[in-house]
Amino acid sequence: MSAIEIALLIAVGLVAGVVNTLAGGGSLLTVPLLVIFGLPGTIANGTNRVGILVQGVVACWRFDAEGISELRRTLPLLPPMVLGSIIGAASATHIPDQTFEQIFAGIMLILLIPILRGPQLPPAPRTQRWSPLMRGIVLFAIGIYGGAVQAGVGLLLLFALNRAGVDLVRANAIKMVLATALAIVTVPVFVFKQQVAWLPAAFVSIGFTLGATAGVRIAVFGGETAIRRVLAVVVLALAGHLFGLY
Repeated sequence: MSAIEIALLIAVGLVAGVVNTLAGGGSLLTVPLLVIFGLPGTIANGTNRVGILVQGVVACWRFDAEGISELRRTLPLLPPMVLGSIIGAASATHIPDQTFEQIFAGIMLILLIPILRGPQLPPAPRTQRWSPLMRGIVLFAIGIYGGAVQAGVGLLLLFALNRAGVDLVRANAIKMVLATALAIVTVPVFVFKQQVAWLPAAFVSIGFTLGATAGVRIAVFGGETAIRRVLAVVVLALAGHLFGLY
């Protein structure tokens, strides 16, 4: 890898780490970059997961250090999502590279709709919250999607947690625990299938780590206002990419 490629991976990983920690959708930046650098789509997907795992561990540690620990609240949410992620990851490893890249492009377009709408900013009223069964079904579906593709899973989790009545600051902490658990389960699948390029994974992980550290500080001290602003930036950035502006 050239020095420019290394610098770009770290820089884009940093931006993606901040976006993932505050909202979600950072993989829509890193996976295409890995493809541009010559990795097949499925290997770019697996390589990106290593950075997501490192980012998640760092973000959870930093949220805990800032006094926002949601582990007990998160544990009941893990089983349906972990089960779904195993199914999704196993399915993704059998998709041809060109097909995966086409699916990924389609998902970018589909994600634009919920991203533009944005989550409800206050927690959903008690009368509008999902039942435990509905919440489990939704998390299982998100797990399948996250296990297969990953990109935008943080945004989907924020929507789900918001409908469960969680404010955005604490929803971000819970989201990071869930996303980290998803990565812990799925990374070994991609490693076993030899769909990880370790050198690019190392450099993008450095960027993700720096971004996660910065993102937690912004989330804690900026609160929901900062999170709303980042969500808006993510929407505009993704829309510009989808319309071919960059």
